[in-house]
Amino acid sequence: MSTRKLVIVGGASTYTPELVDGIARLRDTLQVGELVLVDPALGRLQLIDALARRILARQGHPATVTSTTNLDSAVTDADAVLIQLRVGGQDARGQDETWPLECGCVGQETTGAGGLAKALRTVPVVLDIAERVRHRNPHAWIINFTNPVGIVTRALQTEGHRAVGLCNVAIGFQRLFAGLLEVDHRRIRLDHVGLNHLTWERGVTLLDAPGAPAGKPVLDRLISDFAPALEEETELPADLFRRLGTIPSYYLRFYYQHDKVVEELRSRPPRGAEVAAIEKELLALYADPTLDTKPELLARRGGAYYSEAAVELVAALLGTAAGTVQVANVRNAGTLPFLPEDAVVEVPARIDADGAHPEPVAPLEPLFAGLIAHAFSYEQLALEAALKGGRDRVSAALLAHPLVGQLELADQLTDRLLAHNRKYLPWT
Repeated sequence: MSTRKLVIVGGASTYTPELVDGIARLRDTLQVGELVLVDPALGRLQLIDALARRILARQGHPATVTSTTNLDSAVTDADAVLIQLRVGGQDARGQDETWPLECGCVGQETTGAGGLAKALRTVPVVLDIAERVRHRNPHAWIINFTNPVGIVTRALQTEGHRAVGLCNVAIGFQRLFAGLLEVDHRRIRLDHVGLNHLTWERGVTLLDAPGAPAGKPVLDRLISDFAPALEEETELPADLFRRLGTIPSYYLRFYYQHDKVVEELRSRPPRGAEVAAIEKELLALYADPTLDTKPELLARRGGAYYSEAAVELVAALLGTAAGTVQVANVRNAGTLPFLPEDAVVEVPARIDADGAHPEPVAPLEPLFAGLIAHAFSYEQLALEAALKGGRDRVSAALLAHPLVGQLELADQLTDRLLAHNRKYLPWT
C-alpha cells in the first residue's frame, strides 16, 4: 500500500488530536506517510504539531508531521485535504447561539438564523481555500467537516471541486446501536436519510457478519427495548420514535420542540461558552510534553468518531478501500426525486476513486419529505446569500427557513445577524 499525503486545514483546532489518533489506529485502512497541519494561529499550531508527533510516535506510526501557515505550499502533491475551520472562532459561535434567542428563535450554530450567519461567514473562505487547492493540485479530494456541512459542501460541488461532506451523526448512531445490541459496529447498516443535521434512521439492519449482504431488521427492537438510551442520545421522547417509526437525529429537536428548546437555551450559558472553556483546558493539557495520547476531556469537545469516518472515507476515495458504503453528504443525483439533481443530501453512498455515489433510497413519507424540501429551499437561498451578499437575500433565506417563516421575525433576525457579522461580510 503506497503512503499518502494528508493536509488538515484548521490544523490548530483542539480537535485535531482526535484525527491524528484515528490515522494512527487505522493505519491498515489508510497508510499516511505525510501529515501537514495548516493554520494561521501559529502558537496553537506548534502546540498541536508537537502533540501529533507524540501520538504517532507512541503508536509506532511512521508518518512525518509538518505544520505551516502557508496553504499553497501545504497542499502541493496532497492526496486529500480535510477542511475543519470556524470563521470567527468560538466568539462568533457564542453570538450565533445568543442573538436569535432575543427574537424567540433557536440559537444554534448550524441551523436557524445562527446557522445562516455561520454559512455567510464560512462559504467564501472555504471556496477560496478550495480554489487554491485546485490551482496547486486539481486531483486532490476535499473532505469538508466545516458546518453547515450541507451548504458548504454544495458550494464546493457547485464550483466543480472534488468534494464530499462528512458528519458524525450517522456513525454515532451506528456505534450507539452496536453497543446496545452488543455486536461489532461493522454489522450495523443504517437506512439514514435527509439533509445534514436534518436526518432520520428509517431502518437499522443487523448484518449476519461484517460486510455481509444480508441481515435482519432491528429498528423496532431498538425502539422497544432501548428507549431510555435513545432518549438520552436524541433528547426526544420515546413516544415520538414509536409514532414516527424512525429514530430522528438530535437536531430534529429544534423543529419538533422548538419553543421548549428556546426556553432551555435561555436558561443556560451558550454551548459555545462551554466549548471555549473545554478548549482552554485542552490547550493546557496539550502543552504537557509528556502527553502522547488524546485526553479523555476531548470527548466533551464534540465530534465523536469523526476520525474513523474520515479515515474510511479518504481510504475509499483514494482507492485503498473502494466500494465502501458510508453515510456522507453527496450530490443528490435523483436520490430524493423531489430535490434538484445538484442538491446535497446525507445518505449512504458507495465510495470509490470516482467519488461518492448515493445508494437507492425508498420513497419518503410526506412527513419527512415535506420538511426536507422546506429546509432545502432555505439552503438554496442561504447559499445564494453567501455567494452574492445583500440584505434582501439574507432576509429571504430567513423567511424561507422552517424555524422562522414570518416577515417581521425574518427582518428582526436579519438586522441582528448583520450587526453581529459586519467584520466578516465585506458587502455590508
